[in-house]
Amino acid sequence: MSHRLLVTDEIDPDGLALLRAVPSFHVDEVPTLPADELLRRIGEYDAIIGRSATRISEPLLRAGTRLRVVGRAGVGVDNIALDAATQLGIAVINAPAGNTIAVAELLFGNLIGLLRHIPQADTSMKAGRWERSQLMGSELRGKVLGIVGLGRIGSAVATRARAFGMDVVAYDPYIPDDRFAAQGVRRLATLDALLGEAHIVSLHVPLTDETRGMLGAPQLARMRPGAIVANLARGGIVEEAAVAAALRTGHLGGATLDAFSKEPLTGDHAFRDVPNLLLTPHLGASSVEAQRNVAVDVCEAVRDALLEGELSRSINVAGGPDDWRALQPALVVARRIASVARARLADRGQRAIEGITLKAGPELAPATRVLLSAAAAGALEGAVEHDRLNLINARSVAAARGIELTVAEGGEAPHPRAIEVRMRAGGEEIRVGGLGTGDGPPRLTRVGPYHVDVAMRGQLVVLTNHDVPGVIGRVGTALGNAQVNIAEYHQARLAQGGEALAVIAVDGQVGHAVRDVLLGLPDVLTATVVHFKDA
Repeated sequence: MSHRLLVTDEIDPDGLALLRAVPSFHVDEVPTLPADELLRRIGEYDAIIGRSATRISEPLLRAGTRLRVVGRAGVGVDNIALDAATQLGIAVINAPAGNTIAVAELLFGNLIGLLRHIPQADTSMKAGRWERSQLMGSELRGKVLGIVGLGRIGSAVATRARAFGMDVVAYDPYIPDDRFAAQGVRRLATLDALLGEAHIVSLHVPLTDETRGMLGAPQLARMRPGAIVANLARGGIVEEAAVAAALRTGHLGGATLDAFSKEPLTGDHAFRDVPNLLLTPHLGASSVEAQRNVAVDVCEAVRDALLEGELSRSINVAGGPDDWRALQPALVVARRIASVARARLADRGQRAIEGITLKAGPELAPATRVLLSAAAAGALEGAVEHDRLNLINARSVAAARGIELTVAEGGEAPHPRAIEVRMRAGGEEIRVGGLGTGDGPPRLTRVGPYHVDVAMRGQLVVLTNHDVPGVIGRVGTALGNAQVNIAEYHQARLAQGGEALAVIAVDGQVGHAVRDVLLGLPDVLTATVVHFKDA
């Protein structure tokens, strides 16, 4: 069977060579096409491979009646209508690891440039000045580098920092202790602890609700006087105005940024006249080697997808809708009960997940591996450097973080389509169960030893409390005062007068302030808020 592939946006020749080596492939390499011309031609192709310059819109995907694969030679997929591709059964493949070294090396290039005043020295020399005495710098050796996010890029940064003779510390609540030990990195329990100790703070986390604005004015004030901030991850992780203000007052000794909340920077941006600031125009992946790596990675994956149906590197749920429709409710249940388990463990101070075990009823037994992938995605959501977690990449991401994924066999299930997740972290384990039949929203049926029955949609509040009169009324009043409507309220207990558990499905948003009010109520012991991002 022959395949036609359209390659655009100047993909590296080493990647193209992999495709052209396949006798059944006909590869058309063209410059970046105007949208209307691409729309006219796309119906001829089984795959399209490009970079960020070509927008893969929903109309384009629908016009590509032969399309089976979209390849993106890079990390982000913001230019691809991912949901439409999934709906149409088109695999979307990117290359998340190819730029690791490029980003790590750029960081140290920028830091050395900042510490040794290299941009200023070059400018003054070209202007005919010799300002050696005014350009006294400092060394990396002996400084404490604080890495926020010890994932793929953070680990590469740690390796190179040790070669410079730096003391490396890191904060990442989602990484187990043995990963820190393997990297030779000293673990710090809180972000504040890292900010207070590090001479240089480098951010390597995804942009999520948890990380957005994580370095603002209060956090910058906790840093050492004269410390340096580096953000080569995503714009929005640091509050740019706060960084500019801290540089102007001299509290920060310097900063280097490669990613910004709005790109490109406008001519009147506040950063233009800030001292001790080194800016680069999102160059993290802009190296010859990185571009070759991502091209080879994505072309290899597209080749295997077309020839063998190998979709392990697809970032979306591949396959036609008929393949997944019957399983979809169970996939949602597995992901959401894992989110509940993770949130409950996190509220106990245990965020570094060590293991996930999934057990399914007899009707779902043939699909336990993909259900386990869904559970891994729910457990890792918001904690990793991926634009999107899904059934395909969740397993490999979990393995890279040292999380053991297992399937429990045998035993009687309460329902043929019941699913249970056991999650371990810090020596603690929690069991959470759910049920999805397709007749309605997925149901939460178990939290720890307690049996419940509540729909999992929007937000849930999970409380533990003393089993005494008045608690339900006080909780309802507190939520009502916060304009949060209760959709379902299920109270469960093991014995009269002991400890009880309540699961509350709500329509409104329960933020930190509302959670604090709940925790302040008499006889309320814990309060966990779970937001289902895939709702």
